Amino acid sequence: MEGSSSSNYENPYPYPYPYPSHVTMKLSSRDTYDVWKTQMLCLLKSLDMLRFIELETLDGYNQDPWRSDELVKGWILGSLSKQTLKYVVNSFPNTDFTAKDAWDKLQTIYGPPMRADHVRDPEKRILRRAKPIDEMIKKQIEEKKKEELHAAILNQDFADVINILADEVVTLRDKITITGNTALHVAVGTSSNNREFLERMLNLAKRDNQPLDMQNSEGSTLLHVAAIVGNTEAAKMLVEKKQDLLYEKDNEDQTPVDRALSNMHTDTYIYLLDEYLKTKDLEKDDLFDSSEIMVNAISSKDYASAKKMIRFSMGSPRDPDTVLTAIAQNFPPNVNFLERRMMHLFSHVPVTFKFVEATQRKAKAYSDAILLLLFTCNLISTSTNYNNAIFEATRQNAVEFVKIIVSRFPNAIWTSNEDGHNIIQHAVINRSEKVYNLLYQMSEHKNIYRTIKDPFKNNLLHLVARLAPEKKLNPISGAALQIQRELQWFKEVERFVCPLNVIQKNSFGETPQMVFTKEHKKLLIEGQKWMKETAQSYTITATLITTIMFAAAITVPGGNKQDNGIPMFTNISLFTLFAVSDVISFFTSVASLLMFLSIVTDSFTEQDFLFWLPSKLIIGLVSLSISTIAMLVAFSASFVLVFGQNSSWIFAPVVTLIVLPFTFFMTLQFALVKNLTSATYGRSMFGKKSDDPFY
Repeated sequence: MEGSSSSNYENPYPYPYPYPSHVTMKLSSRDTYDVWKTQMLCLLKSLDMLRFIELETLDGYNQDPWRSDELVKGWILGSLSKQTLKYVVNSFPNTDFTAKDAWDKLQTIYGPPMRADHVRDPEKRILRRAKPIDEMIKKQIEEKKKEELHAAILNQDFADVINILADEVVTLRDKITITGNTALHVAVGTSSNNREFLERMLNLAKRDNQPLDMQNSEGSTLLHVAAIVGNTEAAKMLVEKKQDLLYEKDNEDQTPVDRALSNMHTDTYIYLLDEYLKTKDLEKDDLFDSSEIMVNAISSKDYASAKKMIRFSMGSPRDPDTVLTAIAQNFPPNVNFLERRMMHLFSHVPVTFKFVEATQRKAKAYSDAILLLLFTCNLISTSTNYNNAIFEATRQNAVEFVKIIVSRFPNAIWTSNEDGHNIIQHAVINRSEKVYNLLYQMSEHKNIYRTIKDPFKNNLLHLVARLAPEKKLNPISGAALQIQRELQWFKEVERFVCPLNVIQKNSFGETPQMVFTKEHKKLLIEGQKWMKETAQSYTITATLITTIMFAAAITVPGGNKQDNGIPMFTNISLFTLFAVSDVISFFTSVASLLMFLSIVTDSFTEQDFLFWLPSKLIIGLVSLSISTIAMLVAFSASFVLVFGQNSSWIFAPVVTLIVLPFTFFMTLQFALVKNLTSATYGRSMFGKKSDDPFY
């Protein structure tokens, strides 16, 4: 019994010793090596099992040590991180290595080099002294050469690569990175912008009879790496040299086509899939699910590539609703009338202008998107997978998308979303005026929308009374212009619906006007604050100009004659210019001051924001602009009268300098005046925009 116990302790069987929980440190780097090594040594010493990591051989022991060695090796491997474990295991040709081999490998990777005089075990010291030193030196030289080769490829220095390989210490097949990449793997992954360098590297492999189907530790071939990084040029070169690479699979059973797909490299994916299908006859169920990369291509505005991928799908994409929704979300705008005229005008000019190129790209993107949409609709003509897409297009105000979907699937116009709203109701809620205007192109069906209600008895006027989405309000500068836009929408729908709808109540007992007032209460307060603050800031400027121009009218340049009080420069034309400019500046500044004061002192309601308040602000701003320009002219005329009588050269610099403040003032004020004028007096965004019938 006693002997049995002793034997068990000396060479323990695995089952009495489960993996010890007190080895808490996972070895993953040099930083954790010392702590990990201390814990592991404590464990092995407590069980008297240090011999399994110290002695070069266990031969000569009476007991069979190999099961115990496997136990220690399992403890060591079980305490490694996934990356370290993978590297250690792959560094041996097979799994028939000992605990000592694993320990020494980790010592080489993470630990400092051990000197023989640090080893206290006499037997181990003897064995280490007997080990050839040149083998260790050779290993260090080899590692250094691998690092140099890696750096040379990253720098794409082919001459340096040749010099390193000439020493014959490392070859193109050697794994030079921790992930097991060879020199060619690294070259393919880093040469996307240097075709010549990769071509030379591949020719070098051919010269040395190195196969192109070499794999790294993850089982990836050179073509896998090209697909992962999106190096289409490298992929073309590799397929031309060895087409069988298309069908090779890595450790996760993935082909290069799969890798290009999962990494969202559209161009590489299209090329590899095209080459793949040239030689493989596949059923549709065997094809790659490319809906995700189609969406990625569409989101990148690469509609032509998305169309190619749909063509590869042998009939239709597996997820047509997702593809259509992506088109709706990213549907590009068409070029406007001015852009079309400019594009046509400069199409015959040999010189290329950037704005013309931008317009041409915009027109091409729109054309490609239309073709992609039509192509997709043709493939899913028996499907109802347009529901989400048409509502997304309505939200995005993509009217052409909506028109095409309804023309192909007429029932789409009556499709309802989860809130029970159709596309016209959805357009009103999301302030999509282009889709809403389709009402004016409809036949008598549009009368249905005059009285239509949702499940909560909200008519169109109730829906437009809601606050617009932030996405629609944010591009409009100023809360006053935002509430003006909201009022314009409300008035437009109010003119369209049945008059009875104006006073109808919904399920919550609210009329449309009640909903509008409640929803826009905060915006109204912000609009009042914005309008008053803007008017107050301009009031100061108008007051200052009024004061200056009044004083200038009394103290004219050159003074007055003593005998009759008539100005000295009365008969000079510049004096007349001064007088006229002073009068214009004075009266326009007074007019602007009165306009701004009326805004500051008045209390106004939400309806005032529709026309009267913007009109007052426009009149004030235009008057102030005229007053400022006239003041500058009056000052310049006065200055020349006083100082330029005998110096004619002074006239040119004065005229030049007067342009600067005029330009600054107009630049700063023009945008606000333009926006106010366009929103208040400009062409309405509502109405019939085309004679083409819609439904």
